[in-house]
Order: sequence, then structure tokens, then C-alpha cells
Amino acid sequence: MSSALKRCGRCQKAVYFAEEVLCDQQYFHISCFHCTACKKRLDSTTVSVHKDEIYCKSCYGKKYGPKGYGFGQGAGILNMDRGEGLGITSEESAPHRPTTNENTSNFARKFGGSDKCPRCGRNVYMAEKVIGAGSSWHKGKCFTCASCGKALESTTLTDKDGEIYCKGCYGKNFGPKGYGYGGGAGTLQYTQ
Repeated sequence: MSSALKRCGRCQKAVYFAEEVLCDQQYFHISCFHCTACKKRLDSTTVSVHKDEIYCKSCYGKKYGPKGYGFGQGAGILNMDRGEGLGITSEESAPHRPTTNENTSNFARKFGGSDKCPRCGRNVYMAEKVIGAGSSWHKGKCFTCASCGKALESTTLTDKDGEIYCKGCYGKNFGPKGYGYGGGAGTLQYTQ
């Protein structure tokens, strides 16, 4: 009874049962089962595989993960490592261009200003901002149906000519008319 000799995915030497680690259909010696980049020891919860190479989750993320703002390593982490040790070349950032914001208040100059609400024309700040129909609206008072005044959500919103409507009012005001489109006998009529 002969079994095929297992070879280590890292050093290519023979791997025996007492010292084997299986990962992605490859066998490794326990001592060879470490990150390709930082050499940290790995286990089944910390390993990430790319082609025939094994990495810790941190190095894999730096080398092959998404790049840019919002793809950090968690809250409170400040990390200046850009992955140069892993063969990642950093991209040169574009030169700074000043803003063309016409709002010249000290607060706006310092923090970048704010959007204008299409309904009332006043500034919309982040705490009260809802985005719908490509514009920023005040959450409670302006993000309502232009016909009936009902509060809207992103799923109940339709727009026409820069104004927002609930689906019922939009269908009543701008939908198809005639027999078979809700105007005949048996339809539910709302009266105020």
C-alpha cells in the first residue's frame, strides 16, 4: 500500500502526517505555514490565499484588497503603511485645487459649505439632509409630496421637473388617463 508523497507548497520538501497543514488543496509544514509578506504564523482563521501564495488577512488586504478612503482596518486605526514592502506602488495624488464655492462665510470656507434645498432654498446641513431626485432636501419639512404633503422615503418617491411626489399623487397627476387606467367604475376615490 503506497501513498503519494505529499510536497510542501512553500519549500517543496516531503510533508508527513504529523507535521502537515492542508490549505487550498496544498500541504504545508507547520513551520512553513506563514504569511508570504510579513512571515507571521497562520492558522485556518487568519489565512488568505491568492493563487499559490498564502497571506495573513492584513497583508492580503493591503496587496489585493480595495484601495481608498473608507477601506481602513476598523475604527480608530491610523496606519501609514501603504504596502511598499509587499510590492504595492503608491499612486501620486492629484495636486490640490481650491474650491469654487461662492458661499464666503467663515464656516463655509472652513468646512466646505452646504447644499441648497430645492423646496425652501435654504442650506441643508448633514444632520438634516436627505438625498432624493438628485438633490439634498430637509428631512422632515421639505422631503414631502408636492401635492398632498405626505412624508416621503427613497422607496416612495417619484420626481418630475425638479419636484418630488408620492407614487399615488404622481400617478394621479402625471400617469396615463382613460378607461383601464384607474378612472373607471370600481376604483377607489379619495376625497378631502
